[in-house]
Amino acid sequence: MAITRFAPSPTGYLHIGGLRTSLYNYLWARKTNGEFRLRIEDTDTARNNEEAMKAIISAFEWVGLNYDGEVFYQSKRTDIYKVYIDRLLENGNAYKCYMSRDELDALRASQEAAKQNPRYDGTWRPETGKTLPEIPVGVEPVIRIKAPTSGSIEFEDGVKGSMKFDASTVDDFVIARSNGMPTYNFVVAIDDALMEMTDVIRGDDHLSNTPKQIVAYNALGFEVPKFYHVPMINNPEGKKLSKRDGAMDVMDYKNLGYLPEALLNFLVRLGWSNGDQEIFSMEEMLELFDPSNINKSASAYNAEKLLWLNSEYIKAVSNDRLIEELKFFNLDLSHHPKRTELLDLAKQRAQTILELKKSVTDIIDIPNSYDEAGVKKFVKEDTKDFLEKYLILLEQNKENLYDVSKIEEITKPFINENGLKFPQLFQPIRIALTGGTQAPSVYDIISILGFIEVSSRLNKALKRNFQNTWLFVNNQA
Repeated sequence: MAITRFAPSPTGYLHIGGLRTSLYNYLWARKTNGEFRLRIEDTDTARNNEEAMKAIISAFEWVGLNYDGEVFYQSKRTDIYKVYIDRLLENGNAYKCYMSRDELDALRASQEAAKQNPRYDGTWRPETGKTLPEIPVGVEPVIRIKAPTSGSIEFEDGVKGSMKFDASTVDDFVIARSNGMPTYNFVVAIDDALMEMTDVIRGDDHLSNTPKQIVAYNALGFEVPKFYHVPMINNPEGKKLSKRDGAMDVMDYKNLGYLPEALLNFLVRLGWSNGDQEIFSMEEMLELFDPSNINKSASAYNAEKLLWLNSEYIKAVSNDRLIEELKFFNLDLSHHPKRTELLDLAKQRAQTILELKKSVTDIIDIPNSYDEAGVKKFVKEDTKDFLEKYLILLEQNKENLYDVSKIEEITKPFINENGLKFPQLFQPIRIALTGGTQAPSVYDIISILGFIEVSSRLNKALKRNFQNTWLFVNNQA
């Protein structure tokens, strides 16, 4: 049984890298009948953002990654952290450091000048036989943990394999600031231990933090969890993912018309695979996912793949679900008599819910203008004559226009008898009915709209001669 967590800092929006991390943790916990926890790491009070905190919770609700128990807020746990700080001070595994900011800056400058890695030099570290400097007046100390001075810090990473860090790379880092506020690596170790985390799955940008946290685990006498450090998501050029590339707020994906299942499917494949399979239901993810199979190399964001996945999910979900999704974009088809036909038609070409909305409204909304390039290309001198003839044919068969096959049955002979090519008839009709040239099949549009609406729109276009200028319209009035 795995106990996992996702622990964002509320300093900005939840981006897709964070969502992928939370998904991996969620899947592993659920697969093993364990627990998945959400912890908000908000000890950096100066940078915390209340709106960002709410956005993180909203994103979780949207994608359906339900967590167990309450949300943990580190800012509400400072009393717990202070207990462990005092404990380390009492047992000699931590100490007070009175080195001033100026002294630290001077130390760092001298180390950099000597081409050394900047690190605390242990001035205030108690040692047997060592005399410490005199405590300066009016200086509030920080608390530093005693890190090992020799040997190595080792652990087995579930993704990267055996990891070994020389102890010299970890200095006596600060675990509590001069104002008493505990620091990140210290409280993470405490929280993970007290929340009984068995597996910590996170981005490999945290890899450098792991030795410090292990030092804290060991000093506190806690068991070290299993670590999995997941490579980052890069852009197609192999560089850091930017907002332009897709590193935006998770909720922006909702606003752009993506389904949450499609986004999760996309993210699970960014760093993990099961053969060549591309589409995974949540049930399949839960059955197949294992963090030990996470790729060791960085993955590349592929916007086209996400669009393709989204289009597949749009086709697969029920029309009732699509009706609910469209409500978010201010389109309610709940009571439209042709909602099934509309959605069955529109979802075949839509890559996003926004595109789905456009495909539907292109049909149900009366066009206010006509595509000028399309008019120039397809509306000719004889267009009015054969459209009027076609309207007569439609009226004669108006009781059968609900059936696409019957519309086709009467239209093909009409085209042949009048010596027309299909675009000659269909494109002017499409422009008249929808305003553009890219809408679905004319047969389908006619069957959805019915004769009365088709006749009205065609006659309007003919009256205006497919023109958009108000002058022309007013002169014809």
